[in-house]
Amino acid sequence: QVQLVESGGGLVQPGGSLRLSCTASGPFFSLYSMGWYRQTPKNQRELVAGIIRGGSTNYGDSVKGRYTISRDNAKKTVYLQMNSLKPEDTAIYYCNARLSTDWGRDLGSWGQGTQVAVSS
Repeated sequence: QVQLVESGGGLVQPGGSLRLSCTASGPFFSLYSMGWYRQTPKNQRELVAGIIRGGSTNYGDSVKGRYTISRDNAKKTVYLQMNSLKPEDTAIYYCNARLSTDWGRDLGSWGQGTQVAVSS
C-alpha cells in the first residue's frame, strides 16, 4: 500500500500563493490516480483537484482557474499550485492515491494532511 507525505502548507495572505507537495513511497506510483482533498470543521471532505495516470485533470468548481495539479512520476510526487488564495480556502489539505477515477468515494491511501490558512 502506498504511503503519502504532504508538505508545503502554511499561513498566507489573501491573494497569495502556496504550493503543496505530496511524495509517495512504494511501487507503481505512475499507475495511481492522485488527488488533493480538503476539509474544514464545518464541511465534509471535498475534492479539490485530481490527476489520473494519463495526465487528465479535474478540479472542484471553487478552485477552477486558481489551482493547478501536476505530477512527476520520476519523483513519485504530486503538486498542487494554489494561486489567488481566499480565506475560504482555509482547510486541511489531504493527498490521496487510488486505483480508481471515482473521486466521490473514500478510496485508496491518504496522507496525514497539511494545514493551509489564508488570513490577513
